[in-house]
This record gives sequence, C-alpha cells and structure tokens, in this order.
Amino acid sequence: MEEEKQGSLIARTFFWMFLGLLGTAIVAWYTYSSGLFISIIFNGYWEMLLIGELLVVLLFSFLFKKLPPMVVGILFFVYAMLNGVTLSTIFVLFELNSIVWLFVASALLFGGMALYGYKTSRDLSSWKPLLFGILIVGIILSVINLWLGNSMLDIGLDWVILFVFFGITAYDMNKIKALQDDETLDQSKLHIYGAMELYLDFINIFLRVLSLFGKRRN
Repeated sequence: MEEEKQGSLIARTFFWMFLGLLGTAIVAWYTYSSGLFISIIFNGYWEMLLIGELLVVLLFSFLFKKLPPMVVGILFFVYAMLNGVTLSTIFVLFELNSIVWLFVASALLFGGMALYGYKTSRDLSSWKPLLFGILIVGIILSVINLWLGNSMLDIGLDWVILFVFFGITAYDMNKIKALQDDETLDQSKLHIYGAMELYLDFINIFLRVLSLFGKRRN
C-alpha cells in the first residue's frame, strides 16, 4: 500500500513537471519564431519578466501551505509560461539541433539523479546545507563575473553549478518521497510542489549543459 501511494505521488509529480516543460517549450519556440522576443528586449520588458518570475516563485514558495491546490497549480503554470518567454533566447544563441540533443542528454542525467534520490534508502537531508551553500556562492560569483567577464571562471562555475544541481535533484526527489508522510501538508497539492522543485532542477541542469556543450550560432 505504501509503495502504491509513493508510486501514485511520483507519477503525478512527473506528469505535472512534463506539462510545465511542454508549456515552456511551446511558449519559448513561439516567442522566438514570431519575433516577439525582439519586441520584449527592445521595449524594456525583459527586466519586468525576470521580476515577474521571481515574484511567482516567492509566492509559490512562501504561500504553498496556505494556498488552495488550484491557485498553486495556476502559479506553477504561470511560472512555466513566463520562463518560456525568457528561455526563447536560447534559440537565438544556439543551433536547434544542439538544443534538442542536449535537452535529451540533460533529461537522461536528470533522470539518473532523480532515480537515485527515489531508490536510495538513505536520508539525503544532510546534503542540503552543503549543496545550497555552494549554490549561493556560485550565484554570487556569477553575478560578480558579469562585470569581470572572465570566460574561464564562467566555465568553472557552470561545471560546479551543474554538479550541485545533480545533487539537488537527488535531494529533492528524496524529500518529495518523504513529504507524503508529513501530516502538516495538504497531500492533494504535494505533487504540484514536487513538480515545481524538479522542474527548476531540470531547467538549471539543461541550461548548464547547454552553456558548456551547446553549438553556438555564427
């Protein structure tokens, strides 16, 4: 019975994650192919989009327990659509064939780490301080490097953050499996929380893999 309950939660989690990724991909391609991204960039809407994404994530994170399932679901898809608009720029920077193959490679890497997090009998909660500590330092250095423009530092940070998100994927999957026993959470929306966590993990893995191995347009 316990395994069946876990299987149902994981299936719904990945289904929602898939829908989020599908929505992101459709919006990204439409934004690029229609030329809408040019208008967004040159009319000053880019910063507003990034702020909008941040606000949605913050609302989702801090109000998840209080909001009804329908609102949580709407926030998830709103974020996925907004992210699709901002990710449209990858079609400008990288060749389509490279994007597709590296998306598949990222999915395999993500799937392997998620499977480990699900199957392991270990409690991976002890990973959290180290993983998120390294991630915060990496983000700070990435922001600083926007001014320094050191390409070698960029490559090094991409590798570090990529491996950090491998660990975060396993940690998040392990956490989602454990959360179904948390009586303080509304179990009817737990799969949406899991979908958002894993969606963010996958997007970050994909972007780092693309940055490291993507074939750029001339």
